[in-house]
Amino acid sequence: MLKHTTIPLDRAWNSWSTRPAEMVFLPLGVRITPVLYSTRSRTVSLIEPRRDNVRLGRHGIDGSVVELETEHSGTTIALSAAKTTPFAFRGSWNGTQPGEWGLRFWVTIAISAEGGETVRFDEKQGVAVVKVGTRFVAVATGEAPVQVTGHTTIDDLRADFEANGYFHLASRSSEAPVLALRFNLEMMRQGAYAAAVADSAELAVTEARACLNAGVKACAPAMHAGDYAGALDAIRDVVAWNTVWDETNARPYTAVTRIWNLGKFAVWYNDQTFAALLAGVFDADLARENMAVALAGATPQGNIACIVTSNDAWVDRTQAPHGALVAWLLYQRTGERSILEASYTALARNQRWWRTHRDPDATGLVSCGTSDVGEGLYKGTAFGARNETGMDNSATHDEAIYQPETRTLSTFDLGINCALALDAEMLSNMASVLGHHDDAREFDEAAARSRTLISEQLWDDERKIFANRQRKGGFVRSLSPTSFYPLLCGAATQEQAHHLLEHLKDEKTFAGPYPLPNATRDDPAFADNVYWRGRIWPNVNYMVWLGLRRYGFLAEAKTLADQSHALFMQSWQSQRIAAENYNATTGEAMDQGDTDPFYIWAALLPLMAVGEVVDFNPWSGWTVSNSGGDVTLGPMLSPAGQIDVSISAGVMTLRRHGRPFMTSTLRTTLSRIAIAGASFSCVIGPLHVPGSLAFPGISVDTVVALQIDGESQSLSPGDALEIELSGSKAPRRLDIYFRAVAGTV
Repeated sequence: MLKHTTIPLDRAWNSWSTRPAEMVFLPLGVRITPVLYSTRSRTVSLIEPRRDNVRLGRHGIDGSVVELETEHSGTTIALSAAKTTPFAFRGSWNGTQPGEWGLRFWVTIAISAEGGETVRFDEKQGVAVVKVGTRFVAVATGEAPVQVTGHTTIDDLRADFEANGYFHLASRSSEAPVLALRFNLEMMRQGAYAAAVADSAELAVTEARACLNAGVKACAPAMHAGDYAGALDAIRDVVAWNTVWDETNARPYTAVTRIWNLGKFAVWYNDQTFAALLAGVFDADLARENMAVALAGATPQGNIACIVTSNDAWVDRTQAPHGALVAWLLYQRTGERSILEASYTALARNQRWWRTHRDPDATGLVSCGTSDVGEGLYKGTAFGARNETGMDNSATHDEAIYQPETRTLSTFDLGINCALALDAEMLSNMASVLGHHDDAREFDEAAARSRTLISEQLWDDERKIFANRQRKGGFVRSLSPTSFYPLLCGAATQEQAHHLLEHLKDEKTFAGPYPLPNATRDDPAFADNVYWRGRIWPNVNYMVWLGLRRYGFLAEAKTLADQSHALFMQSWQSQRIAAENYNATTGEAMDQGDTDPFYIWAALLPLMAVGEVVDFNPWSGWTVSNSGGDVTLGPMLSPAGQIDVSISAGVMTLRRHGRPFMTSTLRTTLSRIAIAGASFSCVIGPLHVPGSLAFPGISVDTVVALQIDGESQSLSPGDALEIELSGSKAPRRLDIYFRAVAGTV
């Protein structure tokens, strides 16, 4: 009988638990757990980032490659795992730096099963085997273990080591619920083991030995070289390492971080949607799973809970409504309508809930609050109401007063109102695709109304910037990067937008080598350097970058992407830290204790860099930019399947499933790219120098029509389709239609 039946086969073996070195075959609940023991300190390490010094390395989304390094009592061990088939993997360890005599430092490979099934060691064959249901898992090792011990649980193994040391023999056993294969670094400074699943013990042993003898090593080819090198690799690793198994709810999800200890599971609505966005770069199924987890917090009242953990549920409040944006971005990247269908109802109810429950004066603008439902911590308090922004201790809240009679703060929150307007706009898009035409009109009108109110009511004409405002009074003093969010939702007039650019470049407020601080540099709160008082937050930088691109401020967006990539890489390259937030003066990640070192939305910083080459956004669709710099990028998902892009000496090549599809010498951006069964279309940006587009796998003979801005173009005879384009100051639309010939597009 399978323990878990919903896991795709290619992800079945993976680092599912809070112990990142532990490989788990989820369908059977079998665990292979490295355990370290130091005689020097008489302590055991299960290699848990919450307790131990662990440096997380490369990690494939499917667990095909897993690498990490850990230090225990002065000894450094590198561990890795690599799959040979979906049912088999080979693990290894390497003692790279001894901290004591290797004879007394033990590396143990513990085998156990979720249901407590007995694991047996066949000394003659030198393998361990466990039967779960009708299937068998065998574990073979490169060298025979020094000894094999049996235990009831992993904690009992830990207790045995810590109570009795490495020279204890009484726990020797050939069968137990947990069988421990013990090695030491004097005799086996390097070692290997392999695990395989099969439908007979003999086959499992054979496959485990074959996997072991294959000598396969963890290898993850670079996904991103040249401009913004390592950005795509970093996104993959942050997503893959934070993807774990929620035992309580029997579901996989990408946690905010595998470091925090907030119960058996913890889901923040906004963070979870960003996890879906990042997962969608590589894996549509994982993106879908993460969106489902985010929306599982939908309440009967209509809102989506702020957080839901194994300890608490903040159903009285929500978070900024970015879910529809993420759902639409995932739809653009994957082309899968099912993502919209699965998300729409909960997101539409959440949008309407905001306008019904957080607009006490019926002004059309909303305030943050905390409803009289549930039993969540901080319910009915000013802090609880602040949670809806996610910016809990931001100085923008310092002048906000909690009003018990309305259960809201006294201020209109700029960031929330912009998010709500954008959410309505994206819901209108979703409703149109799904055929909900009345809803589409409702949400389009709601978005337009919000944009007008933001532009007119939340613009501080004296300071020439958008700001939070008292519902019945003036503007609050403190500002944050949400002042730029009207660009994101389209609320800023062109005049207002150009004033915002001046603020963006002002080093007294937001500019500097490390942008964007979440309190202006001249605000006393900036010096606090605690959480939302002065530090840089990746999710905020990403939203501002997206807004700049919406308004066509591409140079400013690129500058922000460049600086954000440099900020991220400063800690990533040297320490493999992907921080929840960063110091806005030094760029340091761990300079104070309120920062998690491996947080999911940190990967939004390198996502901006990737987006400068390949992007998906609501206003220009799928875009590919050839700025002239050399780059190789991919593979990643697109509506046309798996793609990668390379640019060398000004020539850009787009590949689908590893095969060249299009080459371009155009030094511009191709946007609104659409590849269908018998057509290709895009918008070609302004072109200062003539160039060409070529389609190596497509014959001119298959072209039915080729149009530029709706006008038919003649084609020269030839084998492969190639289009010469003259310079132009204005964008041009290209449409190509093909005969329905298999393999043309």
